[in-house]
Amino acid sequence: MNLAFKDEPIEGVKIRELIAHVDERGWLCELFRNDEPEFQAAMAYVSMSNPNVTRGPHEHAVQTDRFCFVGPSPMLLVLWDNRKCSPTFGHRMRLVMQLHHPMFVEVPPGVAHGYRNLGAEPAFVVNLPDQLYRGPGRQCPPDEIRHEDDRAAPFDMDRV
Repeated sequence: MNLAFKDEPIEGVKIRELIAHVDERGWLCELFRNDEPEFQAAMAYVSMSNPNVTRGPHEHAVQTDRFCFVGPSPMLLVLWDNRKCSPTFGHRMRLVMQLHHPMFVEVPPGVAHGYRNLGAEPAFVVNLPDQLYRGPGRQCPPDEIRHEDDRAAPFDMDRV
């Protein structure tokens, strides 16, 4: 695929800065509230990425990911709008989240995404997707279109 992405906002991607409540003990940050009706999670998981590790890029046909990047190392998130019928098809977004600038990013289906730990320490990401991984009882195929090993894919984390 020979697609040149341009750095512009992507329709359907929602970004919310998280508010860290800091005191002498450390900090606390709300990630999710059930009184926010536009936001419903089917499950939650946390992942830890070692320094210089990249996860993705991949995309989902149905699932919306809701990532909370909480540090401590800075993370680069790259999003590519791969939805041919989207008004922002061909757009790319690059975001850097840091310990003192945590973020919530909602990634709709069809938007390819990958992230990389830019720091010297492990980094943690919480995901609150709207679908169960592999469906109820883990009986379905995963809703993932993986691009990591496809050299022809335009979603290269090293070309951003």
